[in-house]
Amino acid sequence: MNIVIQRHITALALLIPIAASAADATLEQRIESLEAQLEAVLGSAQTTTQHNYQRTSFGSYGELHLNKLKNPNGSAKDELDIHRFVLFMSHDFDDQTRFISELEVEHSDTGSSGVVVLEQAYIEYAMNEAMRIRAGMMLMPLGILSETHEPPTFYGVERNPVEVNIIPTTWSEGGVMLSKRLQNGLAIDAALTSGLSTTAASNYAVRAGRQNASKARATDAAYTGRLKWTGIPGVELAAALHHQSDITQRTDASAGAATLYETHAVVTRGAFGMRLLYAGWRLAGSGPAALGADRQNGWYAEPSWRLSERWGVFARYNSWDNRAGDSSDSRFQQTDLGMNFWPHPDVVVKVDYQNQRAPSGQSEYDGLNLGLGYQF
Repeated sequence: MNIVIQRHITALALLIPIAASAADATLEQRIESLEAQLEAVLGSAQTTTQHNYQRTSFGSYGELHLNKLKNPNGSAKDELDIHRFVLFMSHDFDDQTRFISELEVEHSDTGSSGVVVLEQAYIEYAMNEAMRIRAGMMLMPLGILSETHEPPTFYGVERNPVEVNIIPTTWSEGGVMLSKRLQNGLAIDAALTSGLSTTAASNYAVRAGRQNASKARATDAAYTGRLKWTGIPGVELAAALHHQSDITQRTDASAGAATLYETHAVVTRGAFGMRLLYAGWRLAGSGPAALGADRQNGWYAEPSWRLSERWGVFARYNSWDNRAGDSSDSRFQQTDLGMNFWPHPDVVVKVDYQNQRAPSGQSEYDGLNLGLGYQF
């Protein structure tokens, strides 16, 4: 072998381990790069999952009632009742779009008088800082309690009978609602929704016409508008109008259009509070007129006083009539006196005494109510 060939073989022998080492280094770099990419993907998935979890919220409210009421004819209402147990769930898809829902169990045992009710389930889209639109099943923007009715937020064990029988709270419908905040504390709500469906069988009572968007008859839509002013801290003034062209959903030719007028004031100035509300229906047709149900109205006044951060007292006078269109005595009146105790701002213990005056032939109940409620 000549000297030149021998030198080339020697050089090649020296280069082989160097090349192998370089290949190993390249392979190791590739593995490290793949590991980094995999960690990035897993980290992104974990961040997305965590992000979605942080955008989903859960809450609840509920109330336990003890009613010890007596009727002058000798009958009594002695009941302990888990009146409501409610679960909230909301999810923010992004900064503009969110989902809101509220599922309610009433009276605990769904096998007897209890029911499971979907009270809200809607999508809300914020078009800008001052305007938003909702679509789905919503609480109607009428009255004081309809949209804010968690037990720690109001006085009295039971919800006031005017907003129960006349508005009627809580009242949910399916549809679309546009809300706009204006300057100086003004806000406007306008809604196109399903409506009530009441009949002569229930004396055209509006509360009996709630359909809760459950296979609801939707022959005639309903239109709702509200103007609300909160330009002074602690003051809310509102007026609302609700109209549907046929409150029986075309099941009764002797009834027709129905219109609800509602106005209220909520004032909190230091320890003093006051709630005032009036609501009145006008029902067209010979059917409601024959029963006196062409006019249904009611009002209440509720002054209150916060004795301290934890204690508050109130009085309320209620008057309502679902057959006010005739000359017969059909008006109910009720006076409530009571106290709330908040061991925590979101937990309340309530006690009140009610004195009721019913029209001739109707049952009236007087006595004590005791309640426990919470929200979170």
